[in-house]
Amino acid sequence: MNNKIRQFGRPRLLVIGCGDVGMRLLPLVRGRFRVFALTSSPERSAQLRAAGAVPVIGDLDRASTLKRLRGLAQYVVHLAPPQGQGSLDLRTRRLTAILPEGARVVYVSTSGVYGDCAGQLVTEARPVAPVNPRAQRRVDAERVLRAWAVGARAQLAILRVPGIYAADRLPLKRLAAATPALLAADDVYTNHIHADDLARIVALALFRALPGRVYHAVDDSRMKMADYFDTVADAFGMARPPRVSRAQLEASVSEVALSFMSESRKLDNARIKQELGVRLRHPEVAQAVAAMALAQ
Repeated sequence: MNNKIRQFGRPRLLVIGCGDVGMRLLPLVRGRFRVFALTSSPERSAQLRAAGAVPVIGDLDRASTLKRLRGLAQYVVHLAPPQGQGSLDLRTRRLTAILPEGARVVYVSTSGVYGDCAGQLVTEARPVAPVNPRAQRRVDAERVLRAWAVGARAQLAILRVPGIYAADRLPLKRLAAATPALLAADDVYTNHIHADDLARIVALALFRALPGRVYHAVDDSRMKMADYFDTVADAFGMARPPRVSRAQLEASVSEVALSFMSESRKLDNARIKQELGVRLRHPEVAQAVAAMALAQ
């Protein structure tokens, strides 16, 4: 470990992509680390400082702005999504070019890497089968990070994450717009994790994840997508969305939304409990959403 990383007594943690989940992570880690947060928006500097992080201005889309990150921290949480186009994650490629040897990295990926699993129970051993460019970029990022970890003698953990929800991340606008959902016969199983639980899983993975290990950061719920919309509607006193066939739905939702509604899987979460010691504060979506509605 170089002197730059040693100083100030505490180990250094670099958070890449410090958005909603990253901000929830900061209170969990700032007592153990000197935390640095990469941001491409200088106007966020005050917010990051108030949350306990040292802001570092840089842009994953411009390699020249990342040079100051080289050797900055031995612990890294990579929360940044890939760029919006292509099948390769160029942002992760630029990031690995400046990560130090022997680092410990937690990468937050997506459960979309599995593609459609026809509602089957999915463990971390299942091969990836991405069916859209968004998921292909995530698979590419995982592969790039694995190759980097081997060459840099580093420790990498990958968290595959499904739909993230919280009080300010519910489909209330969708319900207000009466956007249709699928009939039960056409519907897909979807998976969830509360944003606060995800932040805690990330923090635990920094210390407890096994090298090279994949983990499903998911709660205990196994719901179909339309049932989730109904659950939120009922809790907030809104009308349930109309149900339509898949053929009808194709004419009324975006291509991105349709892709989410075309992949069905139930993620197994035994590994985060057994290996990371995760105790979910929000194990079931229905109870969590009901509590959110009561808190309004």
